[in-house]
Amino acid sequence: MNRHIRGVILEGYSNAGKTSVLKALKLLLAEDESAERSIIVLSEHYSQVLNNVHGNFQQLDRDEHLVLLQERVGMLRKLNEWANYLGPDASRGSRGIFFILERFHLNHRVAFPTASSNDIKSLENELVKLGAQCVLLTVSPEIVEQRMQSRSSQEWTNITREEITKAADEFIHTQSELYKQSLQSDVPTIEINTDAKDWVSYANKIMAVLNETEKFSNL
Repeated sequence: MNRHIRGVILEGYSNAGKTSVLKALKLLLAEDESAERSIIVLSEHYSQVLNNVHGNFQQLDRDEHLVLLQERVGMLRKLNEWANYLGPDASRGSRGIFFILERFHLNHRVAFPTASSNDIKSLENELVKLGAQCVLLTVSPEIVEQRMQSRSSQEWTNITREEITKAADEFIHTQSELYKQSLQSDVPTIEINTDAKDWVSYANKIMAVLNETEKFSNL
């Protein structure tokens, strides 16, 4: 199958910087005249395990979440198939598709660590065929508390020290699990530490990796 598609999967715990990097990537692509005109951005609300449904939190089980991810990947596959159907005589800009996904396969792996990996590996192999590059955004343990409280600081006003420590420990633990699962995943993954909050720099690094990978695959 020919490929007219490529994209980025942003993984990381809450407050690691996924949304900020996503915004920086969108701006970067908008300013690049040679970039793909068709850009698909799906935030975590379209792929995460825990969802706010009409004011109530509902958690998908493993099979439900896997079907959800498969549907999202199926959508991307069909778009690429349509581009192939139109034929090869088109530039990346006119026919190419660039996607950005937030919280996807690594989120699934961490949520269901004891489940068989066969199904998620099959999904990952399809993501690879669609030119996916995973980016795991991390925060240094020593500034996790600061990062958590820097966003919606008013929400932390009446939080006890014990609760803050527990939240920070959960952040660090989940981040470690995401990293471990990234080593098991078939989707190529780079880790970017976001302590400096230099979102534009991170977006440029991600695009450089994608462009280098594409250049290598065309040799």
